[in-house]
Amino acid sequence: MIRLQSCRKAYAKETQRTVAPEETLERARAKLPAAGITRIADITNLDRIGIPVFSSIRPTAEAGAISVYNGKGATPIEAEVSAMMEGIERYSGEMADREIVTGRYSEVSAERTALDPADLILPERVPADMVVPWVEGYDIVQGEEVLVPAHAVFHPLPVTCGRLFRTNTNGLASGNTLEEATFHALMEVVERDAWSLVEVTKKTGPRIEGVTDGLAADLLAKFAAAGVEVTLRDITSDTGIPTVAAVADDVVLKDPTLLTIGMGSHTSAGIAVLRALTEVAQSRLTQIHGAREDTDTADVRKRIGYERTKRLNRHWFAENGSVEFAAMPSFDSDDFLTDIDRVTGRLATSGLSRAIVVDLTRPEIGIPVVRVIVPGLEVYAMDQDRIGGRCRDARNRRLPRSQL
Repeated sequence: MIRLQSCRKAYAKETQRTVAPEETLERARAKLPAAGITRIADITNLDRIGIPVFSSIRPTAEAGAISVYNGKGATPIEAEVSAMMEGIERYSGEMADREIVTGRYSEVSAERTALDPADLILPERVPADMVVPWVEGYDIVQGEEVLVPAHAVFHPLPVTCGRLFRTNTNGLASGNTLEEATFHALMEVVERDAWSLVEVTKKTGPRIEGVTDGLAADLLAKFAAAGVEVTLRDITSDTGIPTVAAVADDVVLKDPTLLTIGMGSHTSAGIAVLRALTEVAQSRLTQIHGAREDTDTADVRKRIGYERTKRLNRHWFAENGSVEFAAMPSFDSDDFLTDIDRVTGRLATSGLSRAIVVDLTRPEIGIPVVRVIVPGLEVYAMDQDRIGGRCRDARNRRLPRSQL
């Protein structure tokens, strides 16, 4: 059973942690061999932007997973920490020797509380009551233990487990504490949901103006100096949790693979902006470095060229009005539990009544890793075979009545 407690923050720049990056770095570095991570590399200079990006290399990754993971940050130490923690997350998120229960939903739910797989937005071709593996999680909203399909927890999943849907890493996060990891995981599922709503409606939200000082302005200046045009967009969904997209267009190279997007969600609008900016820098370097999971998309973009790729993604470059950064709603606190309660409260206003946490912390590592599942939040941007009610409702509101 998971019991979240008050958890004070000690670091708050482009991300938030319970201890300084130096301490997180020391903890993570000591656990790299146990996670199979053999090397950490600074790849910042592969790009001309100068925003720090590091990579971690893990040759022992399970079949079906990549073995190079990138991490970003506004400072080199935070980017290095990010890469290490990403590698530890991926190691901890594999199934390995985990204890599971196998059966149909109708069978397991007769004996224990279980999450109906249909609540996870299934591809249409999946049978309603197929045999799947299950793992125990804890619903921090309802305050109860609940079995969830292993497909929503582990990545990758052995083919012997069946094909409920394609596994992914959405909602997989690490932290110095369980609360820190849980909050970061919540922010990721909120972010992917907001992104999915944009991709369905092609409505990218207003351009964010007025970022004129501080760390975000410094990062924007680095992009501008390198001839990379970056547009910030407010894509906050009905949950009201600040979500920002940073859209980058390399007008010097005009490389279609470098038409990249970075996303950031956070209760603090300022950190959402910073996370989007550092992620779009990471997205560029992921393409340049070749450590990417969407090789098919990159290959297609190369074939069709820069101009056509930009036209296909023109919604990200359209004029949709503007909003001043200072006017964006923001919630800032000094405690992760306060933020978690804020987020689950906001999700509830959108009819999302569950937030399930699966503790994936490996005993040989000891660094908290969780998978957070919020049934009903969308993943369409990652998996277009899965489109749920939120996306359908948003698309229907967007279309003229004659097209419905």
